[in-house]
Amino acid sequence: MTDVHGNPSGGADGAAGEEPRTGPVIRDKRRIDPDTGERRPDPAGNQVMGADTEASEGEADSTADAAAAQTETDGQHPDTALAAERLEEMRRMQAEHVNFRNRIQREREADKGRATSAVVESLLPVLDDIHSAREHGDLEEGTPFAAIAAKLEQALGRFGVERTGFVGEVFDPALHEALMHLTADSPGVELPEGATEMTIVQVMQPGFKVGDQVVRAARVAVADPA
Repeated sequence: MTDVHGNPSGGADGAAGEEPRTGPVIRDKRRIDPDTGERRPDPAGNQVMGADTEASEGEADSTADAAAAQTETDGQHPDTALAAERLEEMRRMQAEHVNFRNRIQREREADKGRATSAVVESLLPVLDDIHSAREHGDLEEGTPFAAIAAKLEQALGRFGVERTGFVGEVFDPALHEALMHLTADSPGVELPEGATEMTIVQVMQPGFKVGDQVVRAARVAVADPA
């Protein structure tokens, strides 16, 4: 087959008479186009994998940045925060233990006071007899009965038992019960010098208390200053 000029034609394979190419073939496999600076498509399909990898790496970087930002915001390392939490729990447990111990101690003291009060109540008739004997002069120093009375009062004192109601004391309604109300000019009334408040002038029946607990109020006669 010839062309219009009578020269042989190479058909679809190229110009007639062209010799096959020989020598090394250079292929540009660079992934970044040196002219545009953009990433070239990967014919093997690695472009998608590269994108996924870059996305994963980007998510990891974002997570790390968020964790770092949270740490900076809190201002504490996770181990430091955990240690502080455990320390707070220990302090709370210690405070609960101290409160429990104090409550048990108060309950024991209250039980002891109630038990002592019950003993004093049972001894009130004896203590009243001692008071009456002392008022009538039957408890003279050196007598056996006076020594026994003194020992009994001392034994009760070691358990916190106190007598209330003495002549010359200021009247206290929490500790005393006024059975008689006299005036300063009543017969037999002698008020302490300089008294300005209602004062006990006679004790009919002494009172007793254990700590702050009143076992029995003192029954007394009182008088007002002039």
